[in-house]
Amino acid sequence: MRSHPSPCRSPRPPGFVHGLLVVSLACVIAFAGSADAQSLSLSEATIADLNAAFDRGSLTSERLVALYLARIEAYDDDGPRLNAFLTLNPRALETARALDRERRETGPRSLLHGIPVVLKDNVDTHDMPTTAGSLLLKGSMPPDDAFIVQRLREAGAIILGKANMSELASGVQMSSIDGPMLNPHNLTRTPSGSSGGTGVAIAAWLAQVGIGTDTGGSVRGPATSNGIAGLKPTLGLLSRDGIVPLALSFDTAGPMARSVFDVAAMLTVMVGVDPADEATRASDGHLLADYTGVLDEGALAGARIGIARDFLGHDTEVDWIIGAALDYMREAGATVVDVRYPGWLLDAKADFYQTIRFREFPAQIEDYLATLSPGYPRTLTGMIERTSRIVSPTPDGGLPNPTRWSFFRQELNGGSMDDDEYIAMRDFGLPLVRAILTGVLDEHDLDAIVYPTSPTRPGPARPVSTGARRHRIPPPRPPTWPT
Repeated sequence: MRSHPSPCRSPRPPGFVHGLLVVSLACVIAFAGSADAQSLSLSEATIADLNAAFDRGSLTSERLVALYLARIEAYDDDGPRLNAFLTLNPRALETARALDRERRETGPRSLLHGIPVVLKDNVDTHDMPTTAGSLLLKGSMPPDDAFIVQRLREAGAIILGKANMSELASGVQMSSIDGPMLNPHNLTRTPSGSSGGTGVAIAAWLAQVGIGTDTGGSVRGPATSNGIAGLKPTLGLLSRDGIVPLALSFDTAGPMARSVFDVAAMLTVMVGVDPADEATRASDGHLLADYTGVLDEGALAGARIGIARDFLGHDTEVDWIIGAALDYMREAGATVVDVRYPGWLLDAKADFYQTIRFREFPAQIEDYLATLSPGYPRTLTGMIERTSRIVSPTPDGGLPNPTRWSFFRQELNGGSMDDDEYIAMRDFGLPLVRAILTGVLDEHDLDAIVYPTSPTRPGPARPVSTGARRHRIPPPRPPTWPT
């Protein structure tokens, strides 16, 4: 298994009973030994709650990391085997001890000081592999951290591990390295993708907060399917440097957490103008020093909120929940206005997306592959050639991923970023969509438009057998390919 210990546990009986015992310890952190013993529910605690416990001296980062590692062992390795993690950081406890010492001696760096964070495995880390969930990149050690990872580390956050994901951020909710992720609320239902592992980890209390990426819904989908909060920021608010690309016109990282406060706390430490990402220049002069400071429980008083009715009427349970949310908004002082989008826009939305997405991936993934060490594929054609030789489970537990791998050929033959269709969509189609949505907001004098992330409940999970567990960090060398 892994090299790190779980210091919160004593010798145990085998099997799932052990998992339940560990979970009973990890759900509630009890602070005894004082006249005013207190407890803190791990499932409900925000970053602010954890910082208050740190300040009281009733909790340490080392203890918090140990509790999360115990839950990972109980629920990700054993028990239901949720498959949320691809790699765990073997230095997480060591880092936590150092940050506890720093807190005592000089104080915390930020609200994220000593807080465990899980990263989707398409976000570069210099000390752990970044595979994007693909056997093609197994063991790949990036040359440095992604910009947002640098910011997290500078803020004192602890990278707990790298999360499973839909391979290369597209296709079904599985990686070819370790198979599918499982929804902790209902193992037979999809956790959605492509940031499914991060969503599962947060929902199952395997980490405090996490990072996903979103091109066409990959933060928003797992957030709604796993019942957590997630944000796809405006393009340019967070740097895309060091993130395996899918389509940079749409790609952005996004914080995921069990509370909106924690999402705002993460955003606070990750934003910044990055010379390596031209898009972030647009945020210069517009960044906030503290996004938690603008959270306002009374913000709906006097607000005008549009409800996009086009996305309702598909599932009575979803409609009921949206209706209850709208009632709450009205009670909080908002005016709710029905709006609809042009029918032709709804009919064409997939074409708009794919025209950009299938043309950008071949060129942009090759730019990323060029940064990797020798032995990894350098072109999309090379990726296709290597996947064609993996037609059965590999000795180390990898799995063919026909759905994602079939997209490779569509992407290869989907046109180029020099063709007229792509240029027209980039220069005129996307601005047209923005103009229409801005027009709807202006026409009805709206502050926001709300709608369900998915008009239906999470669908059935795809049954795929997983291989052996893989939580040790692989050696920093490419795999040996079959001939």
